[in-house]
Amino acid sequence: MIKVYCYSRCTTCKKALKWLDDQSISYESVDIKGDHPDEETLRELHKKSGLPLKKFFNTSGQLYRSMELSKKLPDMSEDDMFKLLASDGMLVKRPLLVKDDTVLLGFKEEDWQSSGL
Repeated sequence: MIKVYCYSRCTTCKKALKWLDDQSISYESVDIKGDHPDEETLRELHKKSGLPLKKFFNTSGQLYRSMELSKKLPDMSEDDMFKLLASDGMLVKRPLLVKDDTVLLGFKEEDWQSSGL
């Protein structure tokens, strides 16, 4: 089963869910604000994704900007970054799609099509 962490007011999340619906792909939608991934889950997803940990941050979000994380992240340890991401779902890039060993961050239709969902 595909799990998609989304925020209901995010237009990119809405596009991603519409794309999944249009492709008749079943999924479970999870509110990233109220039920965000914990630190252990984030560590697992990071490992599966093969992406740099910084890619997991929602760099366009208000919270990211208000905390001035663009200045702080370069000096943070990976452990501190995981703790920070786990502290608030609004810091996590969305939508965050998880299926078996596939982890997709953000929505780019070409990437989602080529992922073999």
